[in-house]
Amino acid sequence: MPTVYIWRGRTEDGLYVSGETEAENEGELLLSLRKKGIIPRYVREKQEARAFTFGRGVPQKDILFFTRQFATLFSSGVPIVQAFDALIGQIKNKTFKKVLMQMRADIEKGSSLAEAMKRHPRVFSSLFVNMVRAGEEGGMLDKVLFRMADYFEKMMKLRRKIIGAMIYPSLVIGVATLVVAIIMIFVIPTFAKLFGEMGLQLPLPTRITIAISNFMVKTGIFILLGIIGFFIFIKLFRRTDKGKKITDSILLKFPILGVILLKASLSRFARTLGTLLGSGVPILNSMEISARASGNKVIEDVVIQMRDDITAGKSLTEVLKSRPELFPPVFIQMVNVGEATGGTDEMLNKVSDFYDEEVDNAVANLMNMLEPALIVFLGVTIGFIVISLYLPIFKLGEVVGGGG
Repeated sequence: MPTVYIWRGRTEDGLYVSGETEAENEGELLLSLRKKGIIPRYVREKQEARAFTFGRGVPQKDILFFTRQFATLFSSGVPIVQAFDALIGQIKNKTFKKVLMQMRADIEKGSSLAEAMKRHPRVFSSLFVNMVRAGEEGGMLDKVLFRMADYFEKMMKLRRKIIGAMIYPSLVIGVATLVVAIIMIFVIPTFAKLFGEMGLQLPLPTRITIAISNFMVKTGIFILLGIIGFFIFIKLFRRTDKGKKITDSILLKFPILGVILLKASLSRFARTLGTLLGSGVPILNSMEISARASGNKVIEDVVIQMRDDITAGKSLTEVLKSRPELFPPVFIQMVNVGEATGGTDEMLNKVSDFYDEEVDNAVANLMNMLEPALIVFLGVTIGFIVISLYLPIFKLGEVVGGGG
Protein backbone atom coordinates (compact mmCIF):
# COMPACT_ATOMS: atom_id res chain seq x y z
CA MET A 1 0.00 0.00 0.00
CA PRO A 2 1.53 3.37 -1.06
CA THR A 3 2.59 5.79 1.68
CA VAL A 4 2.49 9.59 1.55
CA TYR A 5 5.87 11.18 2.32
CA ILE A 6 6.66 14.77 3.21
CA TRP A 7 9.99 15.86 1.75
CA ARG A 8 12.32 18.83 1.42
CA GLY A 9 15.24 19.13 -0.96
CA ARG A 10 17.42 21.29 -3.17
CA THR A 11 17.45 21.53 -6.96
CA GLU A 12 20.61 21.56 -9.07
CA ASP A 13 20.20 25.36 -9.29
CA GLY A 14 20.39 25.64 -5.51
CA LEU A 15 16.68 26.35 -4.95
CA TYR A 16 15.01 24.76 -1.91
CA VAL A 17 11.78 22.89 -2.68
CA SER A 18 9.34 20.76 -0.68
CA GLY A 19 6.22 18.72 -1.21
CA GLU A 20 4.18 15.58 -0.52
CA THR A 21 4.55 12.50 -2.71
CA GLU A 22 2.99 9.02 -2.63
CA ALA A 23 5.41 6.12 -3.00
CA GLU A 24 5.69 2.44 -2.10
CA ASN A 25 8.71 3.10 0.12
CA GLU A 26 11.31 5.74 0.90
CA GLY A 27 13.84 4.32 -1.54
CA GLU A 28 11.40 4.66 -4.42
CA LEU A 29 10.70 8.27 -3.42
CA LEU A 30 14.41 9.15 -3.24
CA LEU A 31 14.98 7.64 -6.68
CA SER A 32 12.03 9.58 -8.10
CA LEU A 33 13.26 12.88 -6.65
CA ARG A 34 16.79 12.36 -7.97
CA LYS A 35 15.42 11.67 -11.45
CA LYS A 36 13.73 15.07 -11.25
CA GLY A 37 17.04 16.72 -10.36
CA ILE A 38 16.15 17.19 -6.69
CA ILE A 39 18.67 16.37 -3.95
CA PRO A 40 16.55 15.26 -0.96
CA ARG A 41 17.51 16.74 2.42
CA TYR A 42 14.62 15.56 4.58
CA VAL A 43 12.02 12.80 4.14
CA ARG A 44 9.44 11.44 6.56
CA GLU A 45 6.10 9.69 6.44
CA LYS A 46 3.02 11.88 6.72
CA GLN A 47 0.84 10.93 9.65
CA GLU A 48 -2.64 9.89 8.66
CA ALA A 49 -5.28 12.58 9.01
CA ARG A 50 -7.60 10.29 10.90
CA ALA A 51 -5.10 9.70 13.67
CA PHE A 52 -6.87 9.44 17.01
CA THR A 53 -5.74 12.15 19.45
CA PHE A 54 -6.35 12.59 23.15
CA GLY A 55 -6.04 15.36 25.68
CA ARG A 56 -3.91 13.13 27.91
CA GLY A 57 -0.95 11.06 26.91
CA VAL A 58 -0.19 7.45 27.72
CA PRO A 59 2.54 6.78 30.32
CA GLN A 60 5.56 5.00 28.90
CA LYS A 61 5.38 2.38 31.63
CA ASP A 62 1.96 1.34 30.29
CA ILE A 63 3.36 1.04 26.76
CA LEU A 64 6.25 -1.00 28.17
CA PHE A 65 3.82 -3.31 30.00
CA PHE A 66 1.76 -3.79 26.83
CA THR A 67 4.85 -4.47 24.70
CA ARG A 68 6.35 -7.01 27.09
CA GLN A 69 3.08 -8.86 27.73
CA PHE A 70 2.04 -8.82 24.07
CA ALA A 71 5.43 -10.22 23.05
CA THR A 72 5.08 -13.00 25.62
CA LEU A 73 1.57 -13.94 24.47
CA PHE A 74 2.44 -13.76 20.76
CA SER A 75 5.59 -15.86 21.18
CA SER A 76 3.47 -18.47 23.01
CA GLY A 77 1.26 -18.86 19.94
CA VAL A 78 -1.70 -16.76 21.08
CA PRO A 79 -3.41 -15.08 18.05
CA ILE A 80 -3.13 -11.29 17.92
CA VAL A 81 -6.84 -10.57 18.52
CA GLN A 82 -6.95 -12.89 21.54
CA ALA A 83 -3.74 -11.28 22.86
CA PHE A 84 -5.46 -7.89 22.66
CA ASP A 85 -8.50 -9.27 24.50
CA ALA A 86 -6.26 -10.53 27.30
CA LEU A 87 -4.35 -7.24 27.64
CA ILE A 88 -7.19 -4.73 27.30
CA GLY A 89 -8.69 -5.96 30.57
CA GLN A 90 -5.37 -5.41 32.37
CA ILE A 91 -4.82 -1.81 31.19
CA LYS A 92 -6.06 0.76 33.71
CA ASN A 93 -5.31 3.89 31.68
CA LYS A 94 -8.61 4.77 29.95
CA THR A 95 -6.89 6.55 27.07
CA PHE A 96 -4.65 3.59 26.29
CA LYS A 97 -7.56 1.16 26.66
CA LYS A 98 -9.54 3.07 23.99
CA VAL A 99 -6.51 2.99 21.68
CA LEU A 100 -6.10 -0.77 22.09
CA MET A 101 -9.80 -1.36 21.48
CA GLN A 102 -9.61 0.63 18.23
CA MET A 103 -6.47 -1.24 17.21
CA ARG A 104 -8.19 -4.55 17.88
CA ALA A 105 -11.11 -3.51 15.66
CA ASP A 106 -8.72 -2.41 12.87
CA ILE A 107 -6.83 -5.72 13.03
CA GLU A 108 -10.09 -7.66 12.81
CA LYS A 109 -10.86 -5.69 9.61
CA GLY A 110 -7.58 -6.83 8.07
CA SER A 111 -5.02 -4.21 9.13
CA SER A 112 -1.55 -5.30 10.16
CA LEU A 113 -0.32 -4.48 13.67
CA ALA A 114 1.99 -1.77 12.29
CA GLU A 115 -0.86 -0.15 10.33
CA ALA A 116 -3.08 -0.19 13.42
CA MET A 117 -0.31 1.41 15.50
CA LYS A 118 0.38 4.04 12.84
CA ARG A 119 -3.13 5.44 13.29
CA HIS A 120 -2.20 6.50 16.84
CA PRO A 121 1.00 8.55 16.53
CA ARG A 122 0.54 10.17 19.96
CA VAL A 123 0.86 6.74 21.55
CA PHE A 124 3.11 4.73 19.23
CA SER A 125 6.16 6.55 17.87
CA SER A 126 7.50 6.14 14.35
CA LEU A 127 10.30 4.11 15.92
CA PHE A 128 7.81 1.59 17.29
CA VAL A 129 5.76 1.46 14.07
CA ASN A 130 8.79 0.93 11.82
CA MET A 131 10.19 -1.82 14.05
CA VAL A 132 6.86 -3.64 14.17
CA ARG A 133 6.51 -3.34 10.38
CA ALA A 134 10.01 -4.78 9.91
CA GLY A 135 9.21 -7.57 12.37
CA GLU A 136 5.99 -8.46 10.56
CA GLU A 137 7.68 -8.46 7.16
CA GLY A 138 10.63 -10.51 8.42
CA GLY A 139 8.57 -13.03 10.40
CA MET A 140 10.19 -12.14 13.72
CA LEU A 141 7.57 -9.94 15.37
CA ASP A 142 8.01 -11.59 18.79
CA LYS A 143 11.77 -10.92 18.80
CA VAL A 144 11.24 -7.32 17.72
CA LEU A 145 8.69 -6.74 20.47
CA PHE A 146 11.00 -8.20 23.13
CA ARG A 147 13.78 -6.00 21.77
CA MET A 148 11.47 -2.99 21.90
CA ALA A 149 10.55 -3.75 25.51
CA ASP A 150 14.24 -3.91 26.44
CA TYR A 151 14.75 -0.62 24.62
CA PHE A 152 11.94 1.07 26.57
CA GLU A 153 13.29 -0.19 29.89
CA LYS A 154 16.78 1.15 29.26
CA MET A 155 15.52 4.48 27.94
CA MET A 156 13.26 4.93 30.97
CA LYS A 157 16.18 4.11 33.26
CA LEU A 158 18.37 6.71 31.52
CA ARG A 159 15.63 9.32 31.73
CA ARG A 160 15.14 8.68 35.47
CA LYS A 161 18.86 9.16 36.04
CA ILE A 162 18.91 12.53 34.28
CA ILE A 163 15.72 13.77 35.98
CA GLY A 164 17.00 12.53 39.35
CA ALA A 165 20.25 14.41 38.80
CA MET A 166 18.35 17.64 38.19
CA ILE A 167 15.77 17.35 40.99
CA TYR A 168 18.15 17.53 43.98
CA PRO A 169 20.14 20.65 42.99
CA SER A 170 16.99 22.35 41.67
CA LEU A 171 15.21 21.68 44.98
CA VAL A 172 18.12 22.93 47.08
CA ILE A 173 18.59 26.06 44.94
CA GLY A 174 14.83 26.72 45.04
CA VAL A 175 14.65 26.40 48.84
CA ALA A 176 17.78 28.54 49.30
CA THR A 177 16.38 31.24 47.03
CA LEU A 178 13.04 31.17 48.88
CA VAL A 179 14.72 31.47 52.29
CA VAL A 180 16.91 34.38 51.19
CA ALA A 181 13.92 36.10 49.54
CA ILE A 182 11.82 35.79 52.74
CA ILE A 183 14.66 37.21 54.84
CA MET A 184 15.24 40.08 52.42
CA ILE A 185 11.57 41.00 51.95
CA PHE A 186 10.13 40.44 55.45
CA VAL A 187 12.99 40.38 58.00
CA ILE A 188 15.49 43.00 56.81
CA PRO A 189 12.92 45.86 56.54
CA THR A 190 12.15 45.42 60.28
CA PHE A 191 15.83 45.77 61.18
CA ALA A 192 16.24 48.71 58.76
CA LYS A 193 13.40 50.55 60.48
CA LEU A 194 14.93 49.84 63.89
CA PHE A 195 18.37 51.06 62.82
CA GLY A 196 16.80 54.17 61.30
CA GLU A 197 15.12 55.06 64.62
CA MET A 198 18.46 54.67 66.39
CA GLY A 199 20.09 57.20 64.06
CA LEU A 200 23.27 55.11 63.74
CA GLN A 201 25.86 55.45 60.99
CA LEU A 202 25.47 51.98 59.46
CA PRO A 203 28.50 49.90 58.34
CA LEU A 204 28.94 49.21 54.61
CA PRO A 205 27.79 45.53 54.75
CA THR A 206 24.59 46.62 56.48
CA ARG A 207 23.92 49.35 53.93
CA ILE A 208 24.45 46.84 51.10
CA THR A 209 22.02 44.36 52.68
CA ILE A 210 19.36 47.02 53.26
CA ALA A 211 19.76 48.35 49.71
CA ILE A 212 19.26 44.86 48.26
CA SER A 213 16.26 44.37 50.56
CA ASN A 214 14.67 47.66 49.45
CA PHE A 215 15.22 46.72 45.82
CA MET A 216 13.57 43.33 46.29
CA VAL A 217 10.62 44.80 48.21
CA LYS A 218 9.95 47.32 45.42
CA THR A 219 10.58 45.02 42.46
CA GLY A 220 10.04 41.53 43.93
CA ILE A 221 6.69 40.96 42.23
CA PHE A 222 8.12 42.09 38.90
CA ILE A 223 11.15 39.80 39.32
CA LEU A 224 8.82 36.86 40.06
CA LEU A 225 6.61 37.64 37.07
CA GLY A 226 9.73 38.08 34.93
CA ILE A 227 11.06 34.64 35.94
CA ILE A 228 7.67 33.00 35.26
CA GLY A 229 7.42 34.83 31.93
CA PHE A 230 10.94 33.75 31.00
CA PHE A 231 10.18 30.07 31.56
CA ILE A 232 6.90 30.34 29.63
CA PHE A 233 8.77 32.03 26.77
CA ILE A 234 11.44 29.29 26.73
CA LYS A 235 8.75 26.59 26.74
CA LEU A 236 6.95 28.19 23.78
CA PHE A 237 10.22 29.01 22.02
CA ARG A 238 11.32 25.36 22.22
CA ARG A 239 8.16 24.29 20.39
CA THR A 240 9.68 25.73 17.20
CA ASP A 241 12.50 23.96 15.36
CA LYS A 242 14.68 27.07 15.46
CA GLY A 243 14.02 27.66 19.17
CA LYS A 244 14.77 24.06 20.11
CA LYS A 245 18.01 24.12 18.11
CA ILE A 246 19.17 27.38 19.73
CA THR A 247 18.37 26.27 23.28
CA ASP A 248 19.84 22.79 22.78
CA SER A 249 23.00 24.36 21.35
CA ILE A 250 23.30 26.63 24.41
CA LEU A 251 22.70 23.73 26.83
CA LEU A 252 25.45 21.66 25.19
CA LYS A 253 27.93 24.48 25.91
CA PHE A 254 27.20 24.49 29.65
CA PRO A 255 30.11 23.20 31.77
CA ILE A 256 29.53 19.65 33.09
CA LEU A 257 25.78 19.74 32.36
CA GLY A 258 26.46 20.02 28.63
CA VAL A 259 28.67 16.92 28.73
CA ILE A 260 25.96 14.96 30.54
CA LEU A 261 23.28 16.02 28.04
CA LEU A 262 25.53 15.20 25.05
CA LYS A 263 26.36 11.73 26.38
CA ALA A 264 22.70 11.05 27.16
CA SER A 265 21.70 12.11 23.62
CA LEU A 266 24.44 9.96 22.08
CA SER A 267 23.26 7.02 24.18
CA ARG A 268 19.65 7.45 22.97
CA PHE A 269 20.79 7.85 19.36
CA ALA A 270 23.06 4.77 19.46
CA ARG A 271 20.51 2.54 21.21
CA THR A 272 17.69 3.56 18.88
CA LEU A 273 19.80 3.10 15.75
CA GLY A 274 21.13 -0.25 16.96
CA THR A 275 17.64 -1.47 17.84
CA LEU A 276 16.23 -0.43 14.45
CA LEU A 277 19.08 -1.90 12.41
CA GLY A 278 18.92 -5.13 14.39
CA SER A 279 15.21 -5.36 13.61
CA GLY A 280 15.75 -5.03 9.86
CA VAL A 281 14.65 -1.41 9.37
CA PRO A 282 16.49 0.22 6.40
CA ILE A 283 19.39 2.43 7.47
CA LEU A 284 17.95 5.65 5.99
CA ASN A 285 14.70 5.24 7.93
CA SER A 286 16.71 4.21 10.99
CA MET A 287 18.90 7.31 10.81
CA GLU A 288 15.92 9.66 10.63
CA ILE A 289 14.04 8.00 13.50
CA SER A 290 17.21 7.78 15.63
CA ALA A 291 17.94 11.45 14.98
CA ARG A 292 14.58 12.45 16.48
CA ALA A 293 14.96 9.95 19.33
CA SER A 294 18.25 11.60 20.41
CA GLY A 295 16.21 14.34 22.05
CA ASN A 296 18.63 17.05 20.89
CA LYS A 297 17.86 19.23 17.87
CA VAL A 298 21.55 19.87 17.13
CA ILE A 299 22.29 16.15 16.86
CA GLU A 300 19.02 15.57 14.99
CA ASP A 301 19.89 18.08 12.26
CA VAL A 302 23.44 16.73 11.91
CA VAL A 303 22.22 13.12 11.58
CA ILE A 304 19.56 14.11 9.02
CA GLN A 305 22.34 15.72 6.95
CA MET A 306 24.47 12.59 7.35
CA ARG A 307 21.77 10.55 5.61
CA ASP A 308 22.73 12.25 2.33
CA ASP A 309 26.31 10.97 2.68
CA ILE A 310 25.06 7.45 3.38
CA THR A 311 22.81 7.68 0.32
CA ALA A 312 25.93 8.63 -1.66
CA GLY A 313 27.58 5.36 -0.60
CA LYS A 314 29.64 6.32 2.47
CA SER A 315 29.81 4.05 5.50
CA LEU A 316 28.39 5.02 8.89
CA THR A 317 31.93 5.33 10.28
CA GLU A 318 32.92 7.76 7.52
CA VAL A 319 29.98 10.07 8.11
CA LEU A 320 30.52 10.00 11.87
CA LYS A 321 34.16 11.01 11.37
CA SER A 322 32.97 14.11 9.50
CA ARG A 323 31.34 15.37 12.73
CA PRO A 324 34.06 15.07 15.40
CA GLU A 325 32.55 17.96 17.40
CA LEU A 326 29.57 15.74 18.32
CA PHE A 327 30.81 12.15 17.99
CA PRO A 328 33.85 11.35 20.17
CA PRO A 329 36.64 9.02 18.91
CA VAL A 330 35.48 6.14 21.13
CA PHE A 331 32.01 6.30 19.54
CA ILE A 332 33.48 6.24 16.03
CA GLN A 333 35.96 3.46 16.81
CA MET A 334 33.31 1.16 18.27
CA VAL A 335 31.01 1.71 15.27
CA ASN A 336 33.97 1.04 12.96
CA VAL A 337 34.61 -2.30 14.69
CA GLY A 338 30.91 -3.14 14.37
CA GLU A 339 30.88 -2.44 10.63
CA ALA A 340 34.09 -4.43 10.12
CA THR A 341 32.68 -7.48 11.93
CA GLY A 342 29.13 -7.23 10.55
CA GLY A 343 27.65 -6.52 13.97
CA THR A 344 26.87 -2.80 13.77
CA ASP A 345 23.61 -3.12 15.69
CA GLU A 346 25.23 -5.01 18.57
CA MET A 347 28.14 -2.57 18.73
CA LEU A 348 25.76 0.42 18.76
CA ASN A 349 23.98 -1.10 21.76
CA LYS A 350 27.36 -1.53 23.47
CA VAL A 351 28.13 2.11 22.67
CA SER A 352 24.85 3.05 24.35
CA ASP A 353 25.69 0.93 27.42
CA PHE A 354 29.09 2.64 27.57
CA TYR A 355 27.53 6.10 27.50
CA ASP A 356 24.91 5.09 30.07
CA GLU A 357 27.78 4.33 32.45
CA GLU A 358 29.44 7.62 31.47
CA VAL A 359 26.21 9.46 32.33
CA ASP A 360 26.10 7.66 35.70
CA ASN A 361 29.65 8.74 36.49
CA ALA A 362 29.09 12.30 35.26
CA VAL A 363 25.92 12.63 37.35
CA ALA A 364 27.73 11.30 40.43
CA ASN A 365 30.57 13.79 39.88
CA LEU A 366 28.06 16.60 39.42
CA MET A 367 26.40 15.72 42.73
CA ASN A 368 29.77 15.59 44.49
CA MET A 369 30.57 19.07 43.19
CA LEU A 370 27.15 20.64 43.70
CA GLU A 371 26.58 19.63 47.31
CA PRO A 372 29.61 21.44 48.81
CA ALA A 373 29.16 24.35 46.39
CA LEU A 374 25.54 24.86 47.46
CA ILE A 375 26.45 24.54 51.13
CA VAL A 376 29.22 27.14 50.73
CA PHE A 377 26.88 29.47 48.82
CA LEU A 378 24.19 29.21 51.49
CA GLY A 379 26.71 29.61 54.30
CA VAL A 380 28.32 32.69 52.77
CA THR A 381 24.98 34.32 51.86
CA ILE A 382 23.24 33.71 55.19
CA GLY A 383 26.47 34.50 57.07
CA PHE A 384 26.84 37.85 55.29
CA ILE A 385 23.22 38.77 56.10
CA VAL A 386 23.57 37.82 59.78
CA ILE A 387 26.88 39.68 60.20
CA SER A 388 25.53 42.76 58.43
CA LEU A 389 22.60 42.82 60.89
CA TYR A 390 24.76 42.32 63.98
CA LEU A 391 27.41 44.92 63.12
CA PRO A 392 25.17 47.91 64.03
CA ILE A 393 24.20 46.16 67.28
CA PHE A 394 27.90 45.71 68.16
CA LYS A 395 28.51 49.35 67.29
CA LEU A 396 25.59 50.39 69.52
CA GLY A 397 27.07 48.36 72.37
CA GLU A 398 30.40 50.13 71.95
CA VAL A 399 28.66 53.53 72.07
CA VAL A 400 26.68 52.60 75.17
CA GLY A 401 29.78 51.14 76.84
CA GLY A 402 31.86 54.22 76.01
CA GLY A 403 29.13 56.56 77.28
CA GLY A 404 28.98 54.67 80.60
